[in-house]
Amino acid sequence: MNKPLLTLLFVLCATLTFAQKRLDTKSLEEKLTAIQAATKTVGFSVAIVKGDQVVYAKGFGYSDLENKVPADENTLYAIGSSSKAFTVALLGIMEEEKGLKFTDSPRKYLPELEFHNDELNDQVTILDMVSHRTGLPRHDLSWYLFPTENKDSLLARVKYQEPFTGIREQWYYNNFMYLAQGLITEKLSGKSWEDNIRERFFQPLQMNRSNLSIAELQRQSNISKGYNLENFKTSKVTPYYNIAAISPAGSINSSAKEMGNWVRVWLNEGKLGKTQVLPKSYVAKAANPLMLVGGGIADPKFPDQHLNSYGYGWFTSSYKGHYRMEHGGNIDGFSANVALFPSDSLGIVVLSNQNGSALPNLVRNAISDELLSLEKTDWVGYYQERLEKAKEQQKKSKEDAKSSKVPNTRPSHSLVEYTGKYQHPGYGTFRVEFANDSLWAQFTRERTYLSHTHYDVFALYPVTNGKVDTTSAVGFNVNFQTNDLGDISGADLKVEPTLDPIFFGRSPEKAAVSQETLQGYVGSYLLSGMELKVSVKSEQLMLLVPGQPEYTLIPTKEDEFVIKGLSGYKARFEKTESAFNLVLIQPNGTFTATKK
Repeated sequence: MNKPLLTLLFVLCATLTFAQKRLDTKSLEEKLTAIQAATKTVGFSVAIVKGDQVVYAKGFGYSDLENKVPADENTLYAIGSSSKAFTVALLGIMEEEKGLKFTDSPRKYLPELEFHNDELNDQVTILDMVSHRTGLPRHDLSWYLFPTENKDSLLARVKYQEPFTGIREQWYYNNFMYLAQGLITEKLSGKSWEDNIRERFFQPLQMNRSNLSIAELQRQSNISKGYNLENFKTSKVTPYYNIAAISPAGSINSSAKEMGNWVRVWLNEGKLGKTQVLPKSYVAKAANPLMLVGGGIADPKFPDQHLNSYGYGWFTSSYKGHYRMEHGGNIDGFSANVALFPSDSLGIVVLSNQNGSALPNLVRNAISDELLSLEKTDWVGYYQERLEKAKEQQKKSKEDAKSSKVPNTRPSHSLVEYTGKYQHPGYGTFRVEFANDSLWAQFTRERTYLSHTHYDVFALYPVTNGKVDTTSAVGFNVNFQTNDLGDISGADLKVEPTLDPIFFGRSPEKAAVSQETLQGYVGSYLLSGMELKVSVKSEQLMLLVPGQPEYTLIPTKEDEFVIKGLSGYKARFEKTESAFNLVLIQPNGTFTATKK
């Protein structure tokens, strides 16, 4: 009579002992803290899911280094592109409830969506967008440097963004295609992507503190600051980045513990307890790869990690013989990774507050080795080896940049002639301004200093708190172009690595000076017995110096002008009791001419 009960108790005890053996927390935490020390990560949090339970959740280090605030399992981090699986999952719900098909054209639901050519318009499917195989490259600086809160206006830029290969020929990551998926959900549901995420996922999954914007994040308690590791040594706070309208590609902020509930759904056929959050059929389908990513073996050191592919918002691969689904996330100051081993009923969440950090992947792998009883890899040693290579590459890149600079060259125009608006419809508009005898570029997101490299090429350096950070260039140069008349017509920016530089056309901006004021400067001025003549032609102020061609004066202020075609030469009119003096500022000195 008691035998079945005794058998059940034995099995239960054996299972608990097995789980406890797999979760040797002391040994595991020693490995995780060693990875933290090696990567110099300020703080991170981990959650481990086994079956339908979060069996481990803990924070390491600090969420706020300056104030020594410890990170814990409830600390909120930006999870970046780990949000993508949420966005595709909404489409999985729309498939069941609204009849959406992943093989549909996105233009069936978004007729306003236009691609760069007819081939893309006619052939791209939702599945192509989901699996990053449209042939479009990232074009990320379009949303990063030129953000907007309007999803529709951001999507309209896609029409002007060139592909770099054919449809389904090569995998290439693209955040704009996830914006489009979010908008499809909005059209089908009549609700915003944000409201859908809250109602369909956050509420049933009890993700009560998870949120969808930096503004919401900052209203919460126990939130992490973001950090940037400078020169592989020093962690410095970096401002939160509001990704605005590109939100369906990566705006979720969450904690390791709450993300554990998201993982539970994927390991239990779409259910959390008795609540069916995701359609069972979608969970089964989303476990499949759709497009091969790169070669079959990503790292020759690990030949059993192969068949790296991309599916429904998840990277899929074999990790030491175990099927893995995972997705990372990177946004200013934060890195994340969410991983599933569906055949092993194992899930791992790693959230960190370091920009572009290797820690989430290293921690995920260390936990995987431990819990799947795999051969243990020295992940700290692996990281340190790759770090040395990265340092060597950085050094070489700096040397290459220095050696490629052509010495003793000057811009072809006076600096003020480069000022104006520069615009590309697939990106946005930035302004080049002249101030303090230097050029500055104002993008939607940030201000940068233009440092002359050679000829008409300038490097960009960020301006932080009013100071130029010359230690870290933005990553691309501005190469100014001229038209047939010799005027600055625009600038080439290498903002998309897979394509030729993208041309931003220029619209000149000049200081507004009335014709009445200009007429007041007209006349003859004497300089050491030489007569200089100032006149107005075609509403522009002109300067005639004996024996030289007539120069155009371009206003930078009401009383200050640069001399077109002469770099470093300026003219300023100073009012005296009776008239004006003409002050000529030249590289070899300043000279004052008196009006006759």
